[in-house]
Amino acid sequence: MRPALNKNNVMKNVIIEGKLRTELGKKATRKLRTEGEVPCVIYGNENIHFSAPALSFRPLVYTPDFQLAEIKLDNGKTHRCILKDIQFDPVTDKINHIDFLELVEGRKLMATLPLKFVGTPEGVKAGGRLEIKLKSLKVRTLPEHLQEYIEVNIESLALNGNIRVEDVKTENMEITNSPRIPIASVVMTRALRQAESEEAKAAKK
Repeated sequence: MRPALNKNNVMKNVIIEGKLRTELGKKATRKLRTEGEVPCVIYGNENIHFSAPALSFRPLVYTPDFQLAEIKLDNGKTHRCILKDIQFDPVTDKINHIDFLELVEGRKLMATLPLKFVGTPEGVKAGGRLEIKLKSLKVRTLPEHLQEYIEVNIESLALNGNIRVEDVKTENMEITNSPRIPIASVVMTRALRQAESEEAKAAKK
């Protein structure tokens, strides 16, 4: 089956106000963390080291949404970025460090975009149960083509049917996941199996 093309959707922005870092050693980063700050790096045309209050990252980190980070630094410059990597403290689970990737015009980047499933599958209407196998896909695209999610229409998904990565069609972006991996399926429920078994027994009588 071929789900419908994803539609354009508006990107959400999270504004983070940070301060440039001049000291980069372990002692300096420990001091920042004790002050409630998170050391960060922006990777782009140049690597920029900065810090910002841990609380300011909550809307960006603790959400399933894909969002842009608008990082405003104390030197007056603003950098549009996406999350590249996050390190958490293994004991406290607090944010230890964040890497950002700056959006540079004309330069392709890798991003992980959430999937948004729309429609009620035919197989569910027939008594099956929808199982989501993947909640996001990795894509390679230009910054101007980034979007909040990839929409996948699952209305025609039949009982015992699958949608695979290769079935998802996108515009202006390359999906890098293995094409044969299933992302959603409709499986038969125990009640439906039992009902079919009883119907088969009754038909033999």
